[in-house]
Formats: sequence, structure tokens, C-alpha cells
Amino acid sequence: MGKTLGLILIAGGVIVGVIVTVLMVVYRGEGRLSAGGMALGITLGFLVLVLPQLGFGAFLLWKGGQDAAVSAKAQEQRQLLDMVKTRGQIAISDLVIELNSNREAVQNMLYQLVGMGLFSGYVNWEEGMLYSRQAKELHQLNKCEHCGGELELAGKGVIRCPFCGTEYFLER
Repeated sequence: MGKTLGLILIAGGVIVGVIVTVLMVVYRGEGRLSAGGMALGITLGFLVLVLPQLGFGAFLLWKGGQDAAVSAKAQEQRQLLDMVKTRGQIAISDLVIELNSNREAVQNMLYQLVGMGLFSGYVNWEEGMLYSRQAKELHQLNKCEHCGGELELAGKGVIRCPFCGTEYFLER
């Protein structure tokens, strides 16, 4: 919506600029304005009518692009969350393919979802598998489900096994 309105304002600003310029040239040609009056009319017309419209249109166009990018990112996160929660477990490679992304982007999305408190489960990066689990099950966990090693806190909402690298994500 913002991009469309921005484009309309920019087009309108260009049209108004052309109209102001043509009017001033016509009035000058008819002898109604002096050269200085024409220059002043064009300058004031651009300063008062055209530039604010172009500026606001450009801002809305830029803001609309940013909003679209944020919306696309949220849609990807929603899609990742839905795939993992409905399947219970999924290969990272499948996520990469289905999201038309790369492994690093999927990993970043996963950490963002954990940071927002929207995902609990665990991932084994070596095996390339992501598992969804209930947070209450993971809060009671003190040994790695993959190798049996002692778990340690690795960050906000993340517990890591130092032996096999499996990471457990806890909802808040």
C-alpha cells in the first residue's frame, strides 16, 4: 500500500512540476510575466508544490519496501515454525529446500524464533535434524538425548551439548 501511494505521489509531483513549468512559459510567451516573474513562479511552484510531494512519495516508497521485506521475513519464520511443529522433526536440508534459502539463513531464523520465545525443541547440526518438543519436557532435561552428555547453558533460551554439539531451544 505504501509503495503504491509513494509511486502515485511521485507521478503526481512530476505532473504538477510539468504543469507549473508550462504555465509559467505560456504566461511569459503571452507577455503577462517578465523573465524574473517566470523564474520566481517556477521556483516557488517547485518549492511549495513539487518537492514536498516528491519527497513524501519517495519516503513512502522506501518505507513500503522496508515493510514488504519485514513481512516476507515474518512469513518465512511462520513457514519454518509450521513445518517443524506439524512434522515433529525435519531435516535441515529439507527446510533449506522448502524455504528456498541456505543453511545459515535457516539457522539464523531458528535462533530468532527461539529468542522471541516461539520455538522449543532441539537440533543436531551434525546429523542435520531439527526436532520440535514441548518446553516442559526440555526444562527437565539434564543429559543430551543424542549422546548422553551433560548439557550446559549456551545463551538465551539455548542449551548445548559440548560433546556432540546438539542444541536445545527452550521457550520462555
